[in-house]
This record gives sequence, structure tokens and C-alpha cells, in this order.
Amino acid sequence: MANSSDSGGVIFKTGLFAILAGIAFWIFNRGSGSTDSSDSSPNTEQRASTNEGTAPEDIKAADVPDYLPKYKGEEVQHTWFTLSYLEEHEQAEWVAYELTRKQLNQNWADRAGMAFMPDPNVRTESATPRDYTGSGYDRGHLCPAADMSFDTTALRETFYMSNISPQAKGFNTGAWRQMEGLTRDWARKFNRVFVVTGPILSRPGIQQIGFSKVTVPVGFYKVIYAPEKDMAIGFVVPNQKTDRPVMEYAFPVDYVEKMTGIDFFPEILNGKRESVEKELDKSSWPQ
Repeated sequence: MANSSDSGGVIFKTGLFAILAGIAFWIFNRGSGSTDSSDSSPNTEQRASTNEGTAPEDIKAADVPDYLPKYKGEEVQHTWFTLSYLEEHEQAEWVAYELTRKQLNQNWADRAGMAFMPDPNVRTESATPRDYTGSGYDRGHLCPAADMSFDTTALRETFYMSNISPQAKGFNTGAWRQMEGLTRDWARKFNRVFVVTGPILSRPGIQQIGFSKVTVPVGFYKVIYAPEKDMAIGFVVPNQKTDRPVMEYAFPVDYVEKMTGIDFFPEILNGKRESVEKELDKSSWPQ
């Protein structure tokens, strides 16, 4: 028969083993939870882990944006913007994002080393930079790099070819740039805006470029909703150089929907609030 000291030693060792086993199990579970990549749904923690810029937590993008339009293509969500990719046209039918005053007040991320590249998140594969070489068209951003310059990851993702569309010389650096600048001005003035922008691809017989046969749009649109003012504005601009004032291309959102076949802000502007899509007071959108 074992004496009392032996029994005490056995009990002590058994208890110590149980404690160590419990600690090991806890560490294993924590490690498994932090490295599990099987859940592909976006969340704040995943976004924070890939964020390389300086954007604070209170300007993180929403997990499930309620401002997204309805879509026909493949929905692709990046860190700060979402797009619907149309394989038949090798570009997005729309790119949507929220733009805030806080984002625009951040220091700009370093643009050095940024380059156009295929989008690895597009399941059917996106167009490539080479498709535009020698085409006579600019690689035009849909979500502007300047809108995402508050964060290094966000800025880099604007150079994915899924966010690029063929734009005529003079258009990209003219009317389109002015419109992008106005959008940032309104985000500062109204605290935040929801932006949806894209090419007009609804007309047949338009040109294609490159090995991927990227469709050249006949024009571009931009739709902006200021939630804190509950007002919206749309733009439709031909894909060509123009000297006309940007506000001459402003229309109610309802008009842009008819031009594109896209239902904008269906989760926000519905029911009685659909009147916001039909109205436009240009004086409420200062230049």
C-alpha cells in the first residue's frame, strides 16, 4: 500500500497535468480561431488586420453596406468599396462606397509603387493592364484613387483592373476629374455621401479593346446620395472630351436608372422615399 506522501505526490502530479492540458487546449483554440480562413464573409476584424494605412476604427467601412445597388454581375467586396463585375464587358457595372469627411481629413497614403494589376478576387478573372496598351484609351478609375488615399490598402485596391474602365483622352482628365473633385467637396460639406459610379454599357454596337475584349463605354454615370440631407444627384456624361460645365450633366437619379437599367439605393430610397430619386435641386449641391 502506498504511503500518504506517495498519494499526495500522485494527486499533485495529476492536478498539474490537468491544469497544463487545459492551458494547452485554450491556446490551441485561440490559435485556430485567429487563423481560420474558411469563413470568407467580411467583418471588421478581418478588415482591420489587412489595413496598412492610418484610418482610425471609427471610419471603418460597414460590414453589410445598405447602399449597394442591385447587380447582374459577380459581386466583389474589397476593403473599402464593393463592385459588380460583368465578365461579358470585362469591367464593373458599378462600384459603390461611402466617402466621409473623416476619411478625407486623413493624411494621404504614399502612392509610390502603385501599379495597375488584375483583380485576384474576380472569380472569372479580370481584364489586364495590357488590354489597354496602344488602344488610345486611358485606364480610368471608377472609384478614384484620391477618394481612397486615406489608407494604403484602399489606395492599392483602386488599381485593380476591375475598378478600371476605358476612358477617352481628355475625358479622364477633364469633366470626370471635375466631378470627382465635387464629390469630395460634398462629402466634406455633408459629412458623408454614398457614391455609385460606373460605365454606360446598355447601348449595342460599342467598341472593344485588347485581348480580353474590354467594352468601351459610350458614357459614364455617377450617383451620389447625402444621407444626412436626404437628397440625391446623378450625372450622365458622354465618354469624350467636353468643355461644358459639369452641372449641365446633372440629372435626377431616376433618369440615370433609366439610362443604365440599374436600381440605385434600393434599400434606402424605397416606398414613399422614392420621391428623392425623382427630384433634383441643383442649388442644394454647391460648386
